[in-house]
Amino acid sequence: MSTPETLYRNAIDLNRYSNSVARRVINAYNDIIIDSVNQLRTIDDLAAPVKAARLRGILAQLKDSLGTWAGDATELTATELQGLAQLQSEFVTEELRKALPVGSRDAVRTVEISPQFAQSVVTTDPTQLNVVALSDDLFAAVEGAEALARQAGTGVFNLTAAKGATITLPNGEVVTKAFRGIAVDQAERFSQVVRQGLLTGETTPSIAKRLIGNLQFGEEAKTVRQLVAAGGQATAVADNQIMTLVRTSINQVANTASQQVYEANQDITKKYRYVATLDTRTSSICRALDGREFEYGKGPTPPQHFNCRSTTVPVIDPDILPPSTTATRASKNGQVPINTTYGKWLKDKMPGETNADVLARQQQALGSKAPYFRRLADKYGPDAAIAKLVRDDGAEVTLDQLRKRYGPA
Repeated sequence: MSTPETLYRNAIDLNRYSNSVARRVINAYNDIIIDSVNQLRTIDDLAAPVKAARLRGILAQLKDSLGTWAGDATELTATELQGLAQLQSEFVTEELRKALPVGSRDAVRTVEISPQFAQSVVTTDPTQLNVVALSDDLFAAVEGAEALARQAGTGVFNLTAAKGATITLPNGEVVTKAFRGIAVDQAERFSQVVRQGLLTGETTPSIAKRLIGNLQFGEEAKTVRQLVAAGGQATAVADNQIMTLVRTSINQVANTASQQVYEANQDITKKYRYVATLDTRTSSICRALDGREFEYGKGPTPPQHFNCRSTTVPVIDPDILPPSTTATRASKNGQVPINTTYGKWLKDKMPGETNADVLARQQQALGSKAPYFRRLADKYGPDAAIAKLVRDDGAEVTLDQLRKRYGPA
């Protein structure tokens, strides 16, 4: 397991960073909703015609404000992703240098980040490349230059705007379209809640409570989870969507930057390892991929789905970096040996745990499939057992399918 331990810890730092960025976008969204609710509270004493006109004005202003918010959120995300790509590539490059003997560290190749890389990630729909200023000739020139650089073993490796244009969210959308979708959907949701409430005779304070829950203007201290829990119908769903969107985008760009550095240094690392999070919230596909190694360009990379927290690390030639006997990676139960895979973590006891603790962990992660995992782990090993619970397309094998294959649990 010739991989610097710091590269495993990097995934935790990225998750914390994504929470910070998401909270900024969420707070801006929530403040718009709260401001509209505060305006709504002022219409009770107005005459019917004036009240109707004022309500139309509030809803129209909300729609415009959310449209502006979507644009601002896109720009903020692009700025953060651009900085992240630069920092992540520099971090990974430095870790590779540290792995080499002192006299060989200058051999590590760097990656240059185009100033338009992140803007292209968040705004360019790859299905519409023919209508943007990224011609086929430009893309071919970039790819050709990098191919020559690889053949020569030297040269510059770039994250270009053309490469950014190929990055989409797991559903094929780009970030700017996703933010616009949230803005349109939530303006309509707000309008429906208000109109239905007024038609049924609901009081304005009651409507306000349903819309924003216990949120107040300028909620800076709360975490994302607290903001969602404190909110109402016009904030909770959107806040979750924003968190998912930001976290997934950050995961994409961080992994793209890392992979680009790894690929630029294939004389140091020939393969990468897929690394999932060792807790019970990890998806079935990432559980099955954890610990598996792939050649660059020939295997899956995160994110495999929305809210993916997985990452990749380079497998460094053991002649360059001998395997560590003390390195660890994080898990829900504390630090574990760095070669612990998801299946092994799910099956083994940690210091201080009882058999009941292990069974509870398996039940929480796998639900009714836990008995099958234990049986298969005893027969095939924990990693093979995890793989047998996942179909080729990444979806979970159903309980009925497990019964047909392996009999009663």
